[in-house]
Amino acid sequence: MAQRMLLLLAVLAASACVSQAVLPIVMWHGMGDSCCNPLSMGSIKKDFEKAYPGVYVLSLEIGSSVSKDTENGFFMNVNDQITLVCQKLKADSQLANGFNSIGFSQGGQFLRAVAQRCPEPQMHNLVSVGGQHQGVYGFPKCPGNNSVICEEVRKLLDIGAYVGIVQDHLVQAEYWQDPFNYNEYVEKSVFLAEINNEKTYKAEYKTNLQKLANLVLVRFTKDTMVQPSISEWFGFYAPGTDKTTIPMQETHVYQKDLLGLQEMNAAGKLHFLASDTDHLQFNQSFFEDQLLPWFK
Repeated sequence: MAQRMLLLLAVLAASACVSQAVLPIVMWHGMGDSCCNPLSMGSIKKDFEKAYPGVYVLSLEIGSSVSKDTENGFFMNVNDQITLVCQKLKADSQLANGFNSIGFSQGGQFLRAVAQRCPEPQMHNLVSVGGQHQGVYGFPKCPGNNSVICEEVRKLLDIGAYVGIVQDHLVQAEYWQDPFNYNEYVEKSVFLAEINNEKTYKAEYKTNLQKLANLVLVRFTKDTMVQPSISEWFGFYAPGTDKTTIPMQETHVYQKDLLGLQEMNAAGKLHFLASDTDHLQFNQSFFEDQLLPWFK
C-alpha cells in the first residue's frame, strides 16, 4: 500500500513539474475554421495536451457558438476581435504568468496585434503558421464548407476593399494591401496598416512586439491561397507590381524599423520556417519536429 502511495505521489509530482515548466498555450484559428473543429483546432489541441501533459490550452472562440466563431472570421471587425481577445486573456487567471501562442493563417497576424496592443499577460513565443503579416493582394481560394459566405466575400472585395463599409465589416479587406496604391492603403486600411505602424506611429507597438522571446514565421512555399505567400515571412510585392516580390528586409516596415524587426532579427528572435506544401497542409512530423519545440 505504501509503495502504491509513493508511486502515485511521484506521478503527481512529475505531472506538476511538466505543467509548471510548460507555459499555457493560446491558439487562434484561421479563416473558415473554428476554435473547436475536431479535424483541425480540436486535433491540434489534443496534440499539445499529449505532448505536454497537464498543459493549459486555450483555443480562442470569437462569439457565442462555434458557428458564430466561423462567421466572425469573415464579418466581425478585426479590431473588435482583438479587443475581445485581450479581455479574455486578461480575465483568465491561468494565463497570469504568461503564455505561448500559435496562430493559423489570419490568426497569426491577429495574435501579433494582441502582442502589440495588449502586453499583459505577457506573450512569450508567437508561432505564426501561414499568417499574412504584410497582408494579401488576391483571394484565390476560400476555405470551409460555406460556399455562400465565400461568394459574399468575393462580391464585397469586388466592390472595393477600401470602401468604408467593406473595411469595417469584411475581415479579409482589413488586411488587404494594394501594391499599386500604397498611400490609399495607409489612409484607408483599418487594421493592417495600423498594426504595422504605417499610419499614426505608436512607439508602444514596437516596444511591445520586442518583448516576444521568439517570433516564428512559417511559410508554405506551394501556397495557392495566400498571395503573395512571402507575406508569411513579412515580405510582399515590390511597390507598383503584383509579379515581383521582395523579402522582409526590403519592405518599408523593415527599412523604417516601424516594428523593431531589425532589432529582433539582430537578436536572433526572428525564425523563418518553410513547409513545401499548400496552405496549412503540414504533416504530423512537421508539427512535432518544427512547431512543438517552441512550446517547451
